[in-house]
Amino acid sequence: MAFLINAYNAFTIKLVLDNYPVKSIKKIGGFFSSPWKKNFFKLLGETRNLDWIEHKVLRKKFNEPRIHFAINCASIGCPALRPEAYVASRLSAQLEEQTQLFIGDASRNEIRDNQLYISKIFDWFAQDFEKSHGSVEKFIAAYITKDDEVAQKIRNQKFKIKYTKYDWKLNEVGGQ
Repeated sequence: MAFLINAYNAFTIKLVLDNYPVKSIKKIGGFFSSPWKKNFFKLLGETRNLDWIEHKVLRKKFNEPRIHFAINCASIGCPALRPEAYVASRLSAQLEEQTQLFIGDASRNEIRDNQLYISKIFDWFAQDFEKSHGSVEKFIAAYITKDDEVAQKIRNQKFKIKYTKYDWKLNEVGGQ
């Protein structure tokens, strides 16, 4: 899993650099083609694309929703790229830290006015969080608040969910 997360992140960076300057990764590929479906690298002896790593292997083979906070799509809306490689011996701790950082970031996820304002990632990949934890709310409850009473209300789905707008602009230094 660590190898594939690192490969995904490295190939995403390569894709952006090979097409730079670009305002958004979504601008790579063309009108009818997705940058994530573009076959542009060799991995495990075959020509592959980013979707293959994410959807055919990581999501399908592993029941680990925290990968969504480790793989990076080079956009402002994505979780931050970790400043070190993922390694098998510390993978669970690294995934946990990335999850805490992303969900704990109030500019991305917050509780306000008895509503959960959370990243669109939780909408797009809801089934991954439901499969592992029963619901998105049960997954995020422990990360989004330290208040046990509030966390219990979240787990019991007492808060309405509003998904925040996803920022697809390229995440680059000075790029905002």
